[in-house]
Amino acid sequence: MFPHIDYLEWLQGRPGVAMYDLGSTGLRGVTETQERPTTVPPLLEGRSDPPIGATLEMQIAGQYGVDPECVLVTAGASHANFLATAAALDADPAGEHEDERLRALVEKPGYEPHRRTPAAFGAAVDRFLRADDFRLLPERIEKALTPDTRLVTVTNRHNPSGRLAERETLADVAAHAGDYDARLLVDEVYAPFVTDGQRREDGALGGPTAAGIENTVVTGSLTKFLGLGDLRIGWLVADADFVKRAREVSHHVPGVADVSRAYAMRAFHHIDDLLADQRALLAENSALLAEFVTERDDIEGFVADGSTFAFLEPTDVDTDNLVERAWENGLLLVPGRFFDDDARLRVSLGRAPTDMDAALRTLAGLLDAPDSSKS
Repeated sequence: MFPHIDYLEWLQGRPGVAMYDLGSTGLRGVTETQERPTTVPPLLEGRSDPPIGATLEMQIAGQYGVDPECVLVTAGASHANFLATAAALDADPAGEHEDERLRALVEKPGYEPHRRTPAAFGAAVDRFLRADDFRLLPERIEKALTPDTRLVTVTNRHNPSGRLAERETLADVAAHAGDYDARLLVDEVYAPFVTDGQRREDGALGGPTAAGIENTVVTGSLTKFLGLGDLRIGWLVADADFVKRAREVSHHVPGVADVSRAYAMRAFHHIDDLLADQRALLAENSALLAEFVTERDDIEGFVADGSTFAFLEPTDVDTDNLVERAWENGLLLVPGRFFDDDARLRVSLGRAPTDMDAALRTLAGLLDAPDSSKS
């Protein structure tokens, strides 16, 4: 019933042993090989806890400008996406229309689990293409919808390109989905990846959000922008009825550890300071990646403003060969085949700038190597 997710199986264990990591997207600052397991996440050590009476749901709701009953805390964003998908595709839990095969519509190129998870629930999965520059075009979604579509899934920032969509665009997509009684799922784990100049005063964690748009559920986590992946804390935000159904589904799978909840509450209690520190890291790494791409005449692609990752195409080397040679030299690159494009790479700068500079120099050396001509 549950299909393989090739990307996650391929990635497992690699960041922890790579000398140079251009594959991990979470802004952790240090490489995993420099880390040791700790009782308290270093980012939260020595910080105070929020007053008694606060809840994690209340803190997240405050970020999104919604009521706490519109928030479901989950064990990471993958858990949130799983529950959102299950709830959207189970709009008829009484089984009155159980013989009908529902459909999910997912962006292309895209993150593999978003197209695998609906299939796990028996849905047929359709795809729509983003523009050549990876912009989200609502009219393409409108044309791809069918009467059986119950879920439309997009990422913002787009994974893998880093392209950012504005709330107005997402509202148009949600309206088209609503015309077919479908739910729009917006995975916003990368939405906070914005510089100080891009920061939204009324946006969740400073980034744009689709929360509050009719027919829409958004998901997020502490993993990517804050680099707190060890906590495995995520959430989904939607109307109260949808959250109620997602909570009913959640009883069938493992839940959230109380210790993780406690540290997540501490993180939100100090969120302004934490965001400022992470934004400084983001600005430096984004500039490093943009400079690298600009200076290379053998790489096609762009670095979206404020993004620390990009979907790039080496023009003079075979991509799979480059990925293999990179791994032999201790460098982790993510092949584009996991994101629907064999010719590209997703390159991400999530560690300390000094480490990322060394990783990019290693990549440059591989691109310049005489044995890297395209086969």
